[in-house]
Amino acid sequence: MATISTLMACMSTHRSNAELLSVAADLAERFSAAVIGVCASQLSMHPSIRAVGPGEPRSHELDKFRERVAVAEAEFRSALSTVNNLLWRAEITAGPTSHYLARQARAADLLLAASESDDRKVSASSEFEVSDLLMRCGRPVLLAAPGTTGLKLERTLVCWKDSREARRAVADALPFLKASQAVDVVELAGEREIEPAQARLADLGDWLQRHGVDANCFATPLKGVESAHLAAIARDLKADLVVAGAFGHSRLREWAFGGVTQDFLTRSERCTLVSH
Repeated sequence: MATISTLMACMSTHRSNAELLSVAADLAERFSAAVIGVCASQLSMHPSIRAVGPGEPRSHELDKFRERVAVAEAEFRSALSTVNNLLWRAEITAGPTSHYLARQARAADLLLAASESDDRKVSASSEFEVSDLLMRCGRPVLLAAPGTTGLKLERTLVCWKDSREARRAVADALPFLKASQAVDVVELAGEREIEPAQARLADLGDWLQRHGVDANCFATPLKGVESAHLAAIARDLKADLVVAGAFGHSRLREWAFGGVTQDFLTRSERCTLVSH
């Protein structure tokens, strides 16, 4: 991705979006980007609705949605009052809200969403599943971690492995890597794989250099659980952004994720840019 001209903020209508919007504000200023705020709610499937099809939403359901949308839109416009180009979209959907949001991604370079809580129970009538959105949208997704107050791009950590998803993530992250004050790239490898990993990282470092990114690339032996090891490295480096590929596949109409991807979606302590 050469640059970021349009951000899409995937808004909640049931809780504060402060963390997400703080990141959107910083990125919109840095990249002079437009921001599209989007929220949706899935039509409640009561027995009478199931019998005759979705049809039109019931009036009281529509009224409640409009009230929540008004609050979310006010929060969106207040937090991003300094952004020149703001757009807003809201919809009640018959299908999953993540499907609607994924279709809206056609208008944006990057999607912003709050990271999922590990124990969060997603209501089909209200919220969207970030994991489903990530696998459907065809765009990189930046997850705002709990407690985030902005994204200054002081240090970015790329979690590398020689895979399609990681290559896609690094390419999608180029605008962030170019803007970051410092960039580190790490590959976790077995003891016997350190030398091949260093050779792979040398290729990646040369590629980044040709794009104007001076990165510190290093391989280190894997210790314990991969996601925990990566989190420890990010903590030690004081990285404020982590970049990673998202590994997952469809299984019985749900997405099955690798352990690292699942932890990035639910347990990350810092903002994470993921691509599939």
